[in-house]
Amino acid sequence: MNTKSEMMRDRLTLLDFSGHRREDSRSKMPMSAGFNPRQNRLLGALPAAELNLLIADLKLMPMPRGKVIYESGVESKYVYFPAASCIVSMLHVMEDGACAETATVGNEGMVGVTSFMGGGTTASHAIVQSAGHAFQLAVETLKKDFARLTGLQHLLLCYTQALIRQMSQTAACNRHHSVEQQLCRFLLSSADRLPTNELIVTQELIANMLGVRREGVTRAAGKLQAQGFISYSRGCITVIDRPGLEAHVCECYAVVKKEYDRLLPDKPASLRAGAR
Repeated sequence: MNTKSEMMRDRLTLLDFSGHRREDSRSKMPMSAGFNPRQNRLLGALPAAELNLLIADLKLMPMPRGKVIYESGVESKYVYFPAASCIVSMLHVMEDGACAETATVGNEGMVGVTSFMGGGTTASHAIVQSAGHAFQLAVETLKKDFARLTGLQHLLLCYTQALIRQMSQTAACNRHHSVEQQLCRFLLSSADRLPTNELIVTQELIANMLGVRREGVTRAAGKLQAQGFISYSRGCITVIDRPGLEAHVCECYAVVKKEYDRLLPDKPASLRAGAR
């Protein structure tokens, strides 16, 4: 009989979006034109002096869909700051293999907040939902910088507060709102983190993310497509009418977005000071 750990690994293998093999975390890309740390909202909001101190330790990493970044109970050596188009799902996997998404991290945040909170490991799995790139930073380096750089410390604490709000709102949404409303929230949140309105995702994967039956997602997607809000072909959903989705989504989407906008600045402190 499979152990709990083996069952979780099997489930995550099934969730591997496109059959990609896991890539060695040591394979990295040089920091190149077109990829700037400021593409990540947290790094971009740092004072220039602090960001300059971090840049030498940041490594640009390819993040293929389905790549497992963290596993539950395993202490990671790195944290990740997603750049444009990269989206990471935080999943909670039950003993029987069932799973549900507890949070989503894109270019507004960081994967690995437990590293500076003292816990070390996390109860969630982290898997890449949308392919892209992320800036990797060693946990030991982050801990040292967190202790000495006040701007970084403040931003990460504010981000953690916003992330906790997202998790609690997601839990309430999954319990009290319809599959159609949850699907609208998923589509809008994903679109916010992508450069286009096109999402490469299957209905089966969405069902796993939301913790619902695939048939429910199929019916909900059909209704949204019939109303002209989205178009759907196998493995791809395009948001056509964003205002229409926003009119149908539950309040959870706006609550979470408002909290992130409230807590996280959209430009560095030095630029905000210069604008006054």
